[in-house]
Formats: sequence, C-alpha cells, structure tokens
Amino acid sequence: MSVAGINEQNHAAKPSFSWLRGATGPLIGLIGLCLFLSFATDTFLSTRNGLNILDQITVLGIMSVGMTFVILIGGIDLSVGSVLALSMMVMGWTANVAGLPLGIGIIFGLAASAVSGLLVGLMVTMFRVPAFIATLAMMSAARGVANMITDGQQIVGFPDWFMMLAIDRHFGILTATVFLMLVVVIVAWAFLQLRAEGRMLYAVGGNQEVARLAGINVTRVTIAVYICCAMLAGLAGIVLAARLDSVQPSSGFGYELDTIAAVVIGGTSLSGGAGGIGGTLIGVLIIGVLRNGLNLLNVSPFIQQVIIGVVIVLAVGAETVRRKRG
Repeated sequence: MSVAGINEQNHAAKPSFSWLRGATGPLIGLIGLCLFLSFATDTFLSTRNGLNILDQITVLGIMSVGMTFVILIGGIDLSVGSVLALSMMVMGWTANVAGLPLGIGIIFGLAASAVSGLLVGLMVTMFRVPAFIATLAMMSAARGVANMITDGQQIVGFPDWFMMLAIDRHFGILTATVFLMLVVVIVAWAFLQLRAEGRMLYAVGGNQEVARLAGINVTRVTIAVYICCAMLAGLAGIVLAARLDSVQPSSGFGYELDTIAAVVIGGTSLSGGAGGIGGTLIGVLIIGVLRNGLNLLNVSPFIQQVIIGVVIVLAVGAETVRRKRG
C-alpha cells in the first residue's frame, strides 16, 4: 500500500490536522448547552457533576470511536449494542460459570466480539451484502447468542478489583474506566492523524475506486475496521460490566443509535471520507451533558428521547447545508 498513492487523493478524502475536523459548530453548541444548564440548574456546574458525566459517557465514548472508523469508510454498524452484550455474557460465563480467571474471561469476551466484526466484514466485502443488512443480521444473531449462553439470565458478582475500576477515583479525579476511554480516544486520534493506515480510511470513504487505484487494499481495510469497531464495542461491554458488577443479555439495547448519533452530531459525514475523533468526542459530550442536564431538570425520559432525536436531525441538516456551501 503506497503512502504516496494515498497522498494523491483529493482534498475531500484527506484529513486536515485540526483536531476539531468540521466540529466547530457542535463545539459552540456544547458550550452554549453548558452555559444554559449552568443558569438553569444549581448543581450542573460542579466538580462532582462533571465527574459523573465523565463516568456516564465512558461506554458511549469507547463505542463511538469504533463507529467513527466505520462511518469514515462509508459504512454503518447496527450490531454494536448486541456485540456489547455478547462480550459481557462470554466474559461472565467464562469467569463465573466455567471458573476461569476473570482476565481470561475478558480475553474471551473481546475475542467473541472480534469474531462478530470479522463475520460482518466478510459479509460486506466477500459477499457484497450491504452494511445495513449485514450488521442488522449480526445485531439479531449476537443478541440471540448472548441470551443462549445463560438462557436469558444475568450473572452477578465479580472480584472487587474489577468493580473498583469504575468506582475508585485516582488522585480524586478519574476512574480507571474513564482513563481507559481517554486512552482509546487519544490513540484513535493519533492513528487517524499521524499514520498512513489512518489516512487510508479517509481515502476509502472518499472514493473506493480511487483508493483501490492508489494501491489500497479496500477489502482488508474494510474488514479491519469492522473488527476494530466490534472489539471496541466488546471493550465497552466489559467497562459496563465493571460499572454494574453484573452482566445481562439485555444490555446494550439502543446503544447503536446513541453511538451513531454521537458520531453524526460530531460532524462525521454519513457518506464517509470526512470527520474525525475530536468531533466524535464533542458529540459524545453533547449527548452526555444533554441527558445529565435533562435529568437535573426532571424532564421525562420519553421527552428526552424526542429531544435527542431533534438534535440528531439538526446535526444532519447542518452537515447537509455545510456540504452544499462547500
């Protein structure tokens, strides 16, 4: 795969080196939202609430990184919520039923999610199944397997050290799970910005045929991206298990929509080839802050769903207007 070939791609497929990457609007929206909630509630603008928001977005943040990769290449993944549940259940069964060390269970859970991503990647590339259909099928299959593992029952109780990963604040600020999310975000940002392999994602999303002529193995890139997305969903499931001190096959329902919403709100184009991790982080924060603020304002959960939907429509509409002007 020629780096020179990648660098010959048009500017639409090349990443700029701004960490925001088209997310200036969402950033302004996030600041405005924080200002509004600071005046609307007495408890929003506090250190404790800020740390709570970080704790609440860890799962969404990790999953959204993988979804960013998928959407950058022009794909979509509706299976991440089910893969999250599958990873949790495999880990829980391995550790609590089979009696193996929890570390081995974590490895097995991540391996199960990687296999799910591999199958999706093969369906999309080898069998030319549209990504929407392939991931919809995996969403159903992974959820079914997650339920089969324990016949739909939850598994409760893990070692104290595992639960403390999501509770103990190091230096009184960050839990290990929040730190893990930040590491994932930073590594993903560096990969997209500084590595030729990261720029390949923009090339594939910008124009697959041009990317192929430039020497990029589009099939290999696509499969690798779906595996990465699935493994990050599995990692998010392990983080969620640490927060709950339990695993259940019903976990992750609706997470695929929140994940896609965070990426789109952050400015990543659904048509692929434009966007970035910085914008996704802002999108995750917008959803986290919005939910937190609405809870502080005692807004009904049903109304919250409507508001989140409106925000997604506005974000997509803003992207469309921006692309037409560009």
